[in-house]
Order: sequence, then structure tokens, then C-alpha cells
Amino acid sequence: MSLTIALYLIAGFILLVIGAEVLVRGAARLAAGFGISPLIVGLTVVAFGTSAPEMAVSTQSAFNAQGDIAIGNVVGSNLFNVLLILGLCAVIAPLVVSKRLVIVDVPLMILASLLAWFLGFDGQYDRLDGAILFGCIVAYTGYLVVSSIRAKQRGEAVEVDDEYLDGSSGKFTTLKHLAFIIVGLVMLVGGSTLLVNGSVSLAKALGMSELVIGLTIVAVGTSLPELATSLIAAIKGERDMAVGNIVGSNLFNLLAVLGLAGLVSPIPINISPAAITFDYPVMIVVAAACLPIFYTGWKISRWEGLLFLGYYAAYTCYLIFNAQGNPAAHSLLEITLWYLTPLTLAILLFTSVRAWRLQA
Repeated sequence: MSLTIALYLIAGFILLVIGAEVLVRGAARLAAGFGISPLIVGLTVVAFGTSAPEMAVSTQSAFNAQGDIAIGNVVGSNLFNVLLILGLCAVIAPLVVSKRLVIVDVPLMILASLLAWFLGFDGQYDRLDGAILFGCIVAYTGYLVVSSIRAKQRGEAVEVDDEYLDGSSGKFTTLKHLAFIIVGLVMLVGGSTLLVNGSVSLAKALGMSELVIGLTIVAVGTSLPELATSLIAAIKGERDMAVGNIVGSNLFNLLAVLGLAGLVSPIPINISPAAITFDYPVMIVVAAACLPIFYTGWKISRWEGLLFLGYYAAYTCYLIFNAQGNPAAHSLLEITLWYLTPLTLAILLFTSVRAWRLQA
């Protein structure tokens, strides 16, 4: 890897992370300044703001007709979010899972994964597909706002982290928040351009497909805000926030990021057959696995966190081996499918039934 490509990737990552943080701060404080409920700010602006890098990269890639990076970024980010970020956070401290997530948000994440897969069966996302996906995120956000208002009317107080609130007011303050938003957007656009260009150059230099680069390097880079947010939340003891951030980000990636990418792309986004037959199904299985894991005691234990980390390591190794034509890829896939996965399902079934009996 040449020094130029490395500099492109590093500079892109840095701009994306800082740009996302600046954008979230500016947007959240501007919304609070206009009297919007802190609860609504937290459920919409702050939660979705951590997915701004995925939005910037996938939109830029789609506009440049680099569909594999756009798709790989979303699918890879969702896998990274659940398997690595939640796994790592759970190893640090068992994560608390709210009942609302299990009853509402995780099933919606599974349905969104299935919808994105179904719309891609024809091998592309056109503007109609993009409109359907983006319409779903608009409906979901509307549901969040309505449910938040009703919760507030019932006297249920949910606070946003103090760092996103600003007690000052006035025209200067509003202009300051607007400046934060503009600077954040500029940094995101610049960072996504550098990251996409560097990733394409890296794929060509290593002889790897853009899909694999999108699933790994780009996905990890754009998920850094989620990683930082969830790790800090877990360390601070705000463990339910760590889980909610990931589920909300995954929903936003599937519906808003893919939806907007499909809408802005000058031509339909081509989807690799490998993504349809392997990566999307893996993403769906991982999303579905969240239900029994979250349900067992309404928490993610340390051993379940280690399980997530192990599966992410196996998935990443398979991608690398397969891209290199290494026969170890086939062996790893067979071991995972025929031995590890059935064993995991059996354990999850046992723990789920046991948890159900204890709660009955």
C-alpha cells in the first residue's frame, strides 16, 4: 500500500469522525434551542447522527457509480456494529437491554434487513427502491416523535446527554450552531471523498474487489462514531444507551443510507451477486440472533459478547481468505455453517426457553 493511499484513508477516517461529532453537536443544540423536546432530539438527531459517515460515503459512492462500496459499507457497518461493537461492549460490562428494543426496534431491524435484501433480488437498487426505503425511515422517525411526545405527556422523563444541550440563546448562538452543522457537513463530504478514493485505489492495489473493501475497511472507518459512542456509554454505565445506539444506527443505515443512495444515484446501483447470496443473509441472521440473545435476562452477557466477537473474526477471515483464493475460506465456511452455528442455535434456544420459564 503506497503512502498516498494510506494518507487518503487516514485523512478520510479523521474527517468523518470529527465531522460526525461536529454535525451532531450543532444539530442537537440547534433543535434544543428552538424548543424541541430533548427526548426527541436524543431519539432522532443524536441517534442518527452517528450514522452520518455511512450516509456520506454510500451517497458519494452511489453518485460515482461505485455500487459495491455503497452496499458493502452499509452491510459491513451493520455487521461491525452488532458483532464487534456490541461484543466488545458486553465483554467490558454486561449490557442492559430495554424491553422496548426487543418488542419494537429489533423486529423492525430484522424487517428492514429483509426488505433491503428483497428489493435487491433483481441485482440493483433503482430510484423506486430508494424511495421505498427512505419512506420507511421517514415513517419510523415519525413514529419515534409521536411515541416520544406521548411518553412525555405521561410524565416519562428521558434526558439527552448534557454535552448535547446548550443553555445559551440568541441570534449569535443560533448562527454558531448553524456554523457547526455546515462545518460538519463539509468535513463529512471531504472525508467521504478521500475515503472512497483511497478505498478504490487500495482495492486495485491489493487485487481485491470493491465489495470486500467496503465490507471491511470502509465499514470499520464509518462505524468509528458508533464504536466511540457505545464504548463510552458502556464504560460510564449507560449500558442501555450502548445497545440502543447500535440498533438505531443499523435501522438508519438500511433505510436512510441505502434509500438516499438509491435516490441520488444517476443510474441504478448494481448489487454484487456475492452480496445477495452471502453478505445480506449473514446480516439478516445476525439481526435475527439479537432477539434470543437480548431476550435472555434482558441483557447481553460477557459470553454472548465473546460469541459476537468470534463470529465477526470468522466472517472477516472468510472475506480475506476468499478474496485471496485461499482454500481455507471453504473450510472455515463449512466449520461455521455445519458445526458452530447449530451449536450456537442450540445454546440460544436452551437459554431462551429457560429465560421464558423464569419470567412466566
